[in-house]
Amino acid sequence: MNCPKRIGGKTVLENVHSPDVLKVLTLEELASLAGEIREKIIDAVSKNGGHLASNLGIVEVTLALHKVFNAPSDQFLFDVGHQSYAHKLVTGRVEDFHTLRQKDGVSGFEKRGESEYDVMCEGHSGASLSQALGLAAANKFKGSEAYTVCVIGDGSLTNGMIYEALNNCADKDLRLLIVVNDNDMSISANIGGMHNHLTKLRTSKRYFSFKYRVERVVKKIPLIGKPIEKSLRGFKRFLKNLFVRNTLFEDMGVKYYGPMDGHNLKKLVNIFNEAKSHNKIAVVNVKTQKGKGYLFAEKEPEIYHSVAPFDREKGVLPSDSLNFTRAAGNLLLERAETDPKICALTAAMCDGTGLTEFSEKFPDRFFDVGIAEEHAVAFSGGLAANGMKPVLVLYSTFAQRVCDQLLHDVSLQKLPLTLLLDHCGFVEGDGITHQGIFDVPLFTAIPNTEIYAPETYQELSSALDQSLASDKISIVRYPKGEELSREGEETEEEDFAYTPEIENAEIVIVTYGRVSAVARGAAAILNEKRKTGVLRLKKIFPLDFEKIKPLIKSAKLVYFLEEGSKAGGIGEKFAAGLAGKDVTVHAIEGFAGQGTKKELFEEYGFTPEKIIEEIERRS
Repeated sequence: MNCPKRIGGKTVLENVHSPDVLKVLTLEELASLAGEIREKIIDAVSKNGGHLASNLGIVEVTLALHKVFNAPSDQFLFDVGHQSYAHKLVTGRVEDFHTLRQKDGVSGFEKRGESEYDVMCEGHSGASLSQALGLAAANKFKGSEAYTVCVIGDGSLTNGMIYEALNNCADKDLRLLIVVNDNDMSISANIGGMHNHLTKLRTSKRYFSFKYRVERVVKKIPLIGKPIEKSLRGFKRFLKNLFVRNTLFEDMGVKYYGPMDGHNLKKLVNIFNEAKSHNKIAVVNVKTQKGKGYLFAEKEPEIYHSVAPFDREKGVLPSDSLNFTRAAGNLLLERAETDPKICALTAAMCDGTGLTEFSEKFPDRFFDVGIAEEHAVAFSGGLAANGMKPVLVLYSTFAQRVCDQLLHDVSLQKLPLTLLLDHCGFVEGDGITHQGIFDVPLFTAIPNTEIYAPETYQELSSALDQSLASDKISIVRYPKGEELSREGEETEEEDFAYTPEIENAEIVIVTYGRVSAVARGAAAILNEKRKTGVLRLKKIFPLDFEKIKPLIKSAKLVYFLEEGSKAGGIGEKFAAGLAGKDVTVHAIEGFAGQGTKKELFEEYGFTPEKIIEEIERRS
């Protein structure tokens, strides 16, 4: 790590209150600043959790871009937004950076409204280039000469939306710079044709090395150096064609530069200036090292992609504790050992969805399709049509992308599919773009769909078996983290469970998933004054009202507690199915913010105290 250089008694970073400061810094000062930024990122992420490796890798690229371009008039987008930490630090947020991912603190992603330098919310991969084209086209329409800068991780190039946007780039007279950050690692190891293409580009460094050597020699020739350099440009194109066949980007009509050393500030500044002078759409391919500057992250970048708080001196320590993600992976592996038709699929989230062991034991039945959730569902439909049992594992927030494919390519075809949804409900730290609260309203609109919400690992096992035996789309949703202890007596049915107090209860709290523990806590206190029962749904859609209605016939108030969107959620469907009953639905309205699980539960009223207060107010 570079030793901090001081300017006027302060470190370089302490002097950077806006990116304008970077324009007057020397390359030596920029290098010192890069080291300080890495220290700041490591310190914040080790305390708060966050995305570490990708942010450590893109520091010099970010500094060079801000030195060459003029934010905020020149607009920056990062795909995905979790590689924007250095961008945040040089755009006036250094003093607040210790609040990264905390409630009301700095977002771990670009966040529109947090700063004038964050033009869009970038939480999902693949959308940035389409947005950037829109921004650049609007600038052209207004007569603005501002540039749009779009930084795309190589993992994002596995997302089809990028190519839809690239196809729209051809022959566009727009001021747009596309920076492809090739760090040879997305969330899981990169796969597929685009990764192979970038690998070939990296092997073409011999051309670029030769080119720069020629340029250095020619420029030193007195008087005639510059004219000779100009006349050699045609020869340089010949050399490029000799060493490197046209890139995908050039084939699509876009000017291409690279690959470049993403940690060489001098070369980066030079190439960004050259691309900027082009005044049209251009691509610069940079090669960076993920985790640069922190040895643990350099050695195991996949572990340090997204981390919980850790001891920076010891690094992230392995944990054997069971959680829903690991339990789902273990259960699926067990089923696959006895059923050769079971296949597992994921979208660049092998480890994050608990499928690492499955991928190692059954490589022929494991498919990581890259960041291409839509393709994963259509692919699963083809597997199912030919007799396989596809199990697709996604995070809830990314599953929002697959509605069309579930509807058209699976449901309409009357094909079975098991969809395991991880990170459902509130998700700590990642904030507004990553809350898993919209999957239920979206997927209940799709015919031939059933949804399970297990509270325990045992119920997760049962739901997986029911799903694998189904001829429909079966969705099993579970939260991030461990199961909660379940206290008190319950009567178990196949699709739901209920407490003994439900018989002749005046108040019935209906719920599902991990907030069932909160519901039972509220009921235990209410029972001291008024008889209160709890009905816990295990299969949340479709609802079997013929079995449910007799259980709650005596209730004067039915209170539905749902850790999900109120609009279109199960609570609204439950209320509609109990026409004539007094039903209160407590769920999440709109988007949910950033914070710990405890903070989010308190803010949105998912505590026994607030539930009791609302029930007493309404009954």
